[in-house]
Amino acid sequence: MEDVIDPATPQTAVPVLHASEAARSGPAHVEVPVDYDAVVLASFGGPEGQDDVIPFLRNVTRGRGIPDERLEEVAHHYRHFGGVSPINAQNRELKAALEAEIARRGLDLPVYWGNRNWGPYLHEAFTAAAQDGHRTLLVLATSAYSSYSSDRQYREDIAIAMDESGLGGVLTADKVRLFFDHPGFVAPFQEGVEAAVRTLLGDGIAPEAITVLFSTHSIPVDDARRSGPRDRDWGEGGAYEAQHRAVAAHIMSTLAASVPQAGTLPWELVFQSRSGPPTQPWLEPDINDVIAELPDRGARAVVVVPLGFVSDHMEVLWDLDTEAMESAAEAGLRMIRTPTPGTHPAFVSGLVDLVLERVHGTPAAERPHLTELGPWYDVSRPGDCENVRLGFRPAAAGIAP
Repeated sequence: MEDVIDPATPQTAVPVLHASEAARSGPAHVEVPVDYDAVVLASFGGPEGQDDVIPFLRNVTRGRGIPDERLEEVAHHYRHFGGVSPINAQNRELKAALEAEIARRGLDLPVYWGNRNWGPYLHEAFTAAAQDGHRTLLVLATSAYSSYSSDRQYREDIAIAMDESGLGGVLTADKVRLFFDHPGFVAPFQEGVEAAVRTLLGDGIAPEAITVLFSTHSIPVDDARRSGPRDRDWGEGGAYEAQHRAVAAHIMSTLAASVPQAGTLPWELVFQSRSGPPTQPWLEPDINDVIAELPDRGARAVVVVPLGFVSDHMEVLWDLDTEAMESAAEAGLRMIRTPTPGTHPAFVSGLVDLVLERVHGTPAAERPHLTELGPWYDVSRPGDCENVRLGFRPAAAGIAP
């Protein structure tokens, strides 16, 4: 049975697990330099062949007792693409881009890569780093927002990887702050929205007939409510929804300044990729339901922005490029799906900037952010992103519980 942290335990009695000396006491922002000697790129992982699909999905859903018959219902998304998720190839490209940018800046910071659900696993990355003589690691997760699966679970993964590699007490591992409103992450979306809207306007579609939908992964409402620190009322959707709305509002405000006729474009935050029993409330509205309603609102075209995603992995290719595109066609709408950050130069450069924030101990007041919610915390606050079903399990890069 996995360890579970008692929320009643005094927070000061539990140091930040596996943290560097600078982060161990739990400051919100680490404002002293840390001599990191390696970066670990942490991601979700994905199957790379038909035989991998069900074992991969078992990893994703481990502990939930879901039979293979139900997993096969999801597996057809992967089987449609030959059983290969694009995410591993995208991470290889991102790793190479990060290495090139780090080298361009003259930095001595090797990059390792490990996944949560498929090889190479995170504990293998830690082991490789240790074998190469590195001891002070900085983890860069390919996830920008607050929620259990996109934040706390990565911090749990670090703790699990330390246990599985047997390197607890040998290595330290901090984590780069959530980057939802960092300029490098937002810039590719901003460019994509502006290009799509200019295209539609240039084709004679009136501004009031264009709707912009910002799409992200739906999560259970109970988990959403628990996303973000507990010292603030984030609303029904928690920090997860608040962060997305803040970034979307910034993008639309900036768009209005660069394309004046787009200043009144309607926009909405929508959700996709829902799973779980129908009786469990998840964040809504669903993107396909909204697309179906758009003609009655006078829309002729829709711009879909995959705001919650770093790259064009399966949930972008299937849920947006396949299902949402089909919904748009059925509704008689023209649809443009904008790019994800991927290996966009601004994104890659921004990720290296985030690493250097921690290397240099950049004061929070000097850290770039595009919404009033940032810059986010280096060390997660107590109770952040609790999982309702699992409770508080040991997690690095945050104050317990």
